[in-house]
Amino acid sequence: MEPLKHECGVAMIRLLKPLEYYQEKYGTWMYGLNKLYLMMEKQHNRGQEGAGMAAVKLNVKPGNEYMFRERAEGKDAITEIFGLVHGSMKGLTSEQLNNADYARKHISFAGELYMGHLRYSTTGKSGLQYVHPFLRRNNWKAKNLCLCGNFNMTNIDEIFERLTSQGQYPRIYSDSYIMLELMGHRLDREVERNYTLATEQGLEGREVTEFIDNNVDMSNVLDTTMQYFDGGYVVCGITGSGEMFAMRDPWGIRPAFYYVSDEVMALASERPVLQTTFDLEAGQIIELQPGQAILVNHQGNVRFKQVIEQKGDSKCSFERIYFSRGSDKDIYNERKKLGEQLTAPILKAIDNDHRHTVFSFIPNTAEVAFYGMLTGFKNYINAQKVETIVNMDHKPTREELMEILDEYVRSEKVAWKDIKLRTFISEGSTRNDLASHVYDVTYNVLEPEVDNLVVIDDSIVRGTTLRESIFRILDRLHPKKIVMVSSAPQIRYPDYYGIDMAKLEEFCVFRAAIQLLKDRHKTSVIDNVYRACKAELLKPRAEMKNCVQDIYAPFTVEEINAKVVEMLRPSGMKTPVEIVFQSIEGLHKAIPEHRGDWYFTGEYPTPGGTRLCLQAFVNFYEKVYGL
Repeated sequence: MEPLKHECGVAMIRLLKPLEYYQEKYGTWMYGLNKLYLMMEKQHNRGQEGAGMAAVKLNVKPGNEYMFRERAEGKDAITEIFGLVHGSMKGLTSEQLNNADYARKHISFAGELYMGHLRYSTTGKSGLQYVHPFLRRNNWKAKNLCLCGNFNMTNIDEIFERLTSQGQYPRIYSDSYIMLELMGHRLDREVERNYTLATEQGLEGREVTEFIDNNVDMSNVLDTTMQYFDGGYVVCGITGSGEMFAMRDPWGIRPAFYYVSDEVMALASERPVLQTTFDLEAGQIIELQPGQAILVNHQGNVRFKQVIEQKGDSKCSFERIYFSRGSDKDIYNERKKLGEQLTAPILKAIDNDHRHTVFSFIPNTAEVAFYGMLTGFKNYINAQKVETIVNMDHKPTREELMEILDEYVRSEKVAWKDIKLRTFISEGSTRNDLASHVYDVTYNVLEPEVDNLVVIDDSIVRGTTLRESIFRILDRLHPKKIVMVSSAPQIRYPDYYGIDMAKLEEFCVFRAAIQLLKDRHKTSVIDNVYRACKAELLKPRAEMKNCVQDIYAPFTVEEINAKVVEMLRPSGMKTPVEIVFQSIEGLHKAIPEHRGDWYFTGEYPTPGGTRLCLQAFVNFYEKVYGL
């Protein structure tokens, strides 16, 4: 498939003991810093456009820095930011480097609170100013706020209006900056609340500051901030006074997992990251619940708060199909199941001729679904063997048994990902020619014109790679038939919760449906959907219905599949092609606990998602269809 960008990966560590404890037990006060590095590297798959990290030192005397941040762009950003941190230690003696007290006083990032972020842009915005974490400075320690997250908000226009109506003037129109300003505004109020309490108790000077630092309650800030947002998110933050928090959206769209011991609180976007980093069993790691926040205060006390009541059960299924690491025990089994339960439709596509069929996959994310597909066919062939033996009217000879048992699933690694096109190669004909060589094939793995070739991918989104590369190179093997299999259902609708799928016209399935309507002289359906979308957009958000679903209503999945093949088939290709998609029912059977399926069904979990889908169709009709 074409690589999808995903926003983003988060990592948090709160040390619950003094630095001296880690120096003595683990041989270095850099225990937290090193663990943060591992957690970020283990999530490199979630963001390669940039990375950032932040740290806070506790109990620092006035006049000394206590909050630190480094950010960098590019795929090597993690190496760069940690290189800068360690570079600042050059010239120190071994004695200084191994002295926790010296580190606390003199070395940047020798703190107790750590936060890291990996970025993939889903908005097209680039530049260091868009790389998390974002920092809001103030002379009051408790008013300093550093924020990062894995999120995409669908009602940022409403939040922007709320901020400006309060007299604020955000410098940048983005959900990250606007969230920082809104939350920072509420943090200011929380600090002022504690200032009033302190002065009412007769405290003065440094006593007031200490009172504020010890009594700021970030749950109050979250209570008065997060209720306004519509979208999928895991929002993470630290303050200059030593507060740490992470909160998950009330629909459960974006994932977060945490681990708490007497030494550390750690949080990441994926469970295996914590398992590997801290050498844990899966059962020791807990999933943050929808609408829930985990908070660690200045003193290191960990608590939980249901900030917003759960609004739905819409955990992102694409996390399981594609984005998250397949090393998670549950995700691994789910991906295998997705492949295994496609046995019946694949058999139909190859006319039950498994003896003359070679099975393979598109590297590398479809590999686990491929194993599941093989399991399904192994079970099918074994059942056929048993049936043959049971129905024999005589005792089989050794030769007969050997012939029966010799049937097997023929699997090969047919496709190899060879090169990655660089961004400077943008000229049309040159790029298309080079794109055909992104993948290569293993030659002589099937008998030309005799063997079918079944190739599974995790999903088919835009179809560009199929058309420009995969179909062309598979055709070189001259199979009898190519069956392209998607372990995910047809992707029909945009995503607005953190995946770069925002335009309807980018999806090959949508383009196929539009073309079918044209072919069958039903363009009135397109016009009617446009008018319906315009009417829906005038309603309150909560009342809007997704009438874009009507585009697909006249057709079966098989009709759309056939049109997709017709549109993606390169000119000059001779081999017959059929596409098999996972069913919605199959998706839910394989991944029962993650029912967020809006990109397949159009059933958005939040009003903001529905509104943006309606607007996407209006944009298509006015800017693309009308051309």
